[in-house]
Formats: sequence, C-alpha cells, structure tokens
Amino acid sequence: MERPSRQRQREQESEQNADERVACPECESTNIITDADQGELVCDDCGLVLDERQIDRGPEWRAFNHSERQSKSRVGAPITETMHDRGLTTTIDWKDKDAYGRSLSSEKRSQMHRLRKWQERIRTKDAGERNLQFALSEIDRMASALGVPRSVREVASVIYRRALNEDLIRGRSIEGVATSALYAACRQEGIPRSLDEVAEVSRVPQKEIGRTYRYISQELGLELKPVDPKQFVPRFASALGLSEEVQAKATEIIDVSAEQGLLSGKSPTGFAAAAIYAASLLCNEKKTQREVADVAQVTEVTIRNRYQEQIEAMGFR
Repeated sequence: MERPSRQRQREQESEQNADERVACPECESTNIITDADQGELVCDDCGLVLDERQIDRGPEWRAFNHSERQSKSRVGAPITETMHDRGLTTTIDWKDKDAYGRSLSSEKRSQMHRLRKWQERIRTKDAGERNLQFALSEIDRMASALGVPRSVREVASVIYRRALNEDLIRGRSIEGVATSALYAACRQEGIPRSLDEVAEVSRVPQKEIGRTYRYISQELGLELKPVDPKQFVPRFASALGLSEEVQAKATEIIDVSAEQGLLSGKSPTGFAAAAIYAASLLCNEKKTQREVADVAQVTEVTIRNRYQEQIEAMGFR
C-alpha cells in the first residue's frame, strides 16, 4: 500500500508539471513522482532516480488527520473581501486566559481590556474605512437573512469597494448602496433573489434600492443579463411541496412562452409563479393561486394574467 505522504506528493507533482512534464531518460515515461521522505525525483515506471537531495519545502511537522493539521498549522485565515481590512489585522481574545489556559490576574485583565479597546479603534483609521466596515457588516447581515452562498458576499463586497473608490456613495445612503451591491452580486452569480426579497431584509425602501442599483450598474459597467424565470422554479416548487414532474412542466411552459416573446417586459417571479400554477393543474397536483402567490410574493391578479397568456401559448383553451 502506498504511503499517504508519497501519494500527496504525486498529486502535487502532477499539478505542477501539468504544462511541462519531465520525461524519464531511460524509458521516456512522464509518470514522475517525488519521494518526500528520501528527497528524490523517481520514475514510477522503471524506478530510475532522476534527482536526489531535493529541498523539502513542506512543514517541519507531521500530521495524520485534519484535526492535527489544523492544530499544528501556523497560518491564518485566507484573505477575504468581506472584511474592511481583508482579515489581515489581529484580534485580542475575550477569554482573559493565557496560552496555557490559566486565568489572568485582575491587573492583567484590565490591561488586556485597554489593549482590546485600542485595537478596535485603530482597525479603522479614517472615515472611509468606517464607512466600509459598516457597509460590509450590512451586506453580511442581509446575505445571511437571504441564505445566499459565500461567493455572493465576496462579489457584493468587491462591487461596494469599487463604488467607494469611484466616489459613487456621495449623496446616497450606505445601506442603499450596500443593498444594491448585494442585489447586483446575486444577479451576477445567478442566485435567484427578487428585488422584493432583497428589500424585505434591507432597511431602505425598494424604490431607492432600484434607483441606486441602476446607477451603480451603469457607472461601474456591470454586465448583468436579464433574470431567467426558470431560476425561480425549483425554489418555488420546493416551498409548495411539488414534484419534479411539475418543475419540468413549468420549465417547458416558460421555454415555449419565451419563444413566442411573452417574457419581454414581464416580472420573472410572476412569470415563474404562473408557470408553476399551470403545471400543477396539468400534473394533477393542484395548488391555489393564493398559495402560489404567497410563495412567489406576487399578486393573484399577476398569476391569472400570466397564466392566461401561457395557456394560449401552449395551445390549451
């Protein structure tokens, strides 16, 4: 059985030599591995040692599972755009214990309290960083409430930083620009979240979010495609407890309707909701218009209007 260290080194070697491979002069094989224990470069087919006494660039410690690697590793967390200092500053723990887990004396506790206070103060050196710190915390709060993945938070933070550097915040609320950046990030990453849903978790009116979103997307040149109603189908169908058959039928209805140009100028959430309502009737899993409207956050009138258009497009009367 191959040793784990040798297997890891083989994977690293194959990644490093993906573009230019070292060939064995004896058998011309490109299956070359690095034996970290011996410091040798070896042909895995014929066993010829191509190089020896190589420098070991790995850590000086050994670990045999994930928890050991985590405890022995001395590097910090990766750089992130979701923190105003990109996570590069230090923090002082609130446990009031030393490195051995022993409680600190009262004199040391008061000293550490003062150090923590000054540490928090010097993390934001000017008004721009305070602005960024507040905006990124708002983005993180709203992203958590919406349940969007980490990648969306990173993209939203980058968009807000660009808006701040281009001086697009002047004359606008920090919360409004932060919410617009999050909405733009959701659209860029293909995460189906409507403007109504984003406005629900925000502290600014929907009208201001829409106006600010249009402004920053135009000024920053964000290339955002129109929202596809099919992106909302799985989420709405799951909330209604509908089967995959209904989802597939709703997707088909949207495709046929879009081919006939019925999607232009229509709300994607309303269009998806009407398609799900129509599909539930066709698949004998009937849901009322009120149930679908509550999940999609649209009115029953919108569902009825879109439903009639889609049924005519499908050739049903």
